[in-house]
Amino acid sequence: MRDMGLTAGAKPVKSARVVGEILGKYHPHGNSPAYEAMVRMAQDFTLRYPLIDGIGNFGSRDGDGAAAMRYT
Repeated sequence: MRDMGLTAGAKPVKSARVVGEILGKYHPHGNSPAYEAMVRMAQDFTLRYPLIDGIGNFGSRDGDGAAAMRYT
């Protein structure tokens, strides 16, 4: 994500764009693992310190899953 210029002060981008870059450059085996890892990094209840500032529905403690990539 740093290669895309996504720093703390950068404008937010859609998850699908980030996952597309990951698939194109590093992991051409499907989008599910890349998106699930990104969702996990955005959840404040999964990691002690969230690594991504997630905008949108990234799941809940009650077991609700994250929204599709096109919505986050």
